[in-house]
Amino acid sequence: MSDGTMRTGGVDLAAENKGTALAVIEWTPDRARLEQLSLDVDDAEITEVAAGVARLGIDCAFGWPDEFVGFVTAHADLAQPQTPDGGMAWRRTLAYRQTDRQVRERSGRWPLSVSTDRIGLTAMRCAGLLGRLAGSGLVVDRSGRDGAVVEVYPGATLRVWKWEMRGYRSDPEVRRSLVQRMRREAPWFELGARAELMVESTDAFDAVVAALAARAAATGRYDPPPAEHQERAEREGWIILPSCPLGELLHWRSTESPASATRTAR
Repeated sequence: MSDGTMRTGGVDLAAENKGTALAVIEWTPDRARLEQLSLDVDDAEITEVAAGVARLGIDCAFGWPDEFVGFVTAHADLAQPQTPDGGMAWRRTLAYRQTDRQVRERSGRWPLSVSTDRIGLTAMRCAGLLGRLAGSGLVVDRSGRDGAVVEVYPGATLRVWKWEMRGYRSDPEVRRSLVQRMRREAPWFELGARAELMVESTDAFDAVVAALAARAAATGRYDPPPAEHQERAEREGWIILPSCPLGELLHWRSTESPASATRTAR
């Protein structure tokens, strides 16, 4: 990557292969090109792509809130007194991770709760995928500081870029307008014929945004977990949000931190 070239990937993960999309972007010093955009992708293809990119952004929670894990463990231990609080404030501590709270502060919206919403099914698949990636020899750091993968959230990425995105998940015409904006703000980004798939499929569109967010992670342009939350992030996961606008993703200075090595030593 010393010559400014790299590849990043993005996955819009679903509970099944159907609804899972994968994007790969090739970056050079003067342009970026959407190299691959696929639908109905399985774990084997994701694992293969992960080995050849600087960072792979996955749109899915990498873990569950510490408080939720502790509650479920205690609830299963019938030998211990069962004294959960049960109140709303207590339930919120079980519903949201620390990274969800940080995203709420930056984007103004809560992510879906991995504990209480249906995305928990996708998170179960993601846990298996992360295990397969680690088993293939890649470094998996749920906090996103090191390794091959980062947790991303395309909707929040668009919000921090201050894009008007209302209805983009359900309306192809809204996605078409966002693709047009992408071309205006990043004229160096060559979408080619695959742009039409981004209009047709929300999953494909989100996979491309995930790969763009992965570029921000790979070039050190994001806010990592604060030191006091690092250990929690290594368990719960940490959503990477770009700290620069889309138009600045192509160029990065040598003083910025590139991605760490993604493969374990053997």
